[in-house]
Amino acid sequence: MAALVDFNVEQIDPIAMVGNEQVSRRDLMSPYVWRTPDGLYAMLVRAVPRPGETGDTGTIWYATSTDGLRFTATDTPVLSPGPGADDIGGCEDPTPVFRPDGSVVIYYTGVDATRSHGEMLYAVGPSIDRLEKRGVAMPNTPSQGNIKEATVDRTETGGWRMFYEFARHEASLVGLAVSDDIAGPWTDERDPFAPRTDGWDSWHLSTGPLLTTDKDMPVMFYNGATQDARWRIGWIAFDSQYGKVVARCIEPLIIPPPALQRTATDIAFAASVVVVGDQIWLYYSLSDTHLYRAIVRRS
Repeated sequence: MAALVDFNVEQIDPIAMVGNEQVSRRDLMSPYVWRTPDGLYAMLVRAVPRPGETGDTGTIWYATSTDGLRFTATDTPVLSPGPGADDIGGCEDPTPVFRPDGSVVIYYTGVDATRSHGEMLYAVGPSIDRLEKRGVAMPNTPSQGNIKEATVDRTETGGWRMFYEFARHEASLVGLAVSDDIAGPWTDERDPFAPRTDGWDSWHLSTGPLLTTDKDMPVMFYNGATQDARWRIGWIAFDSQYGKVVARCIEPLIIPPPALQRTATDIAFAASVVVVGDQIWLYYSLSDTHLYRAIVRRS
């Protein structure tokens, strides 16, 4: 497919997390970053016990930064496992969506007690630090399991779209649901794009953040992998209603650096985008342990 647009990575910087010993002792994933009305950079992030440690599969923390690179975490997580069965095993993959009045809907993955079953849940509140869990946002079905990783946008005509990851036939794939409201209910529509048998994204797909500076052609920085789960970050562009794909990268945009051992975790996973001036800041995790920011240029 001919590219109407292209992207290049100009710079990569590590993200530092300070201010809370509980967070610093854990691996970090799923960094969802945005700008606050007072000019700070805010982040929701999943903190995960390190290999060999027991406990939940994740808690979700809030942190802020003045430069987008060094973040200070709050004293307590904003979403923790339980007490309900839906997320007693862990809270993962936060995606906040803000209403005009400043209140927030947070979509996240809840993991049950077995640590093997996940479902997309949501919480609402007047602010990030005052959330009430509301249960299942997008239920699993016999053909779509372990629904998670929400990416949400409102089209120019007012309708809401939710991209999400789901499991089918031992592969992760991307689905698309529609709603008239920011908090649902959501109706499954179709699979917006598929793996490419001869590409770096030949088996697994997962949602990534949307760049919507051009509403006529929004771009998703999505995650793709081969069957052996070597994840890379690429991009795909849609029409204004997310009805069809208009462009898609051939090669990945971000590849993990070479590992010392072939058996090492080989994952780059995009989570959020912030536009700063004429720069695109793409936040992602490497090896499900550390956070980075890439400065990306559109050409």
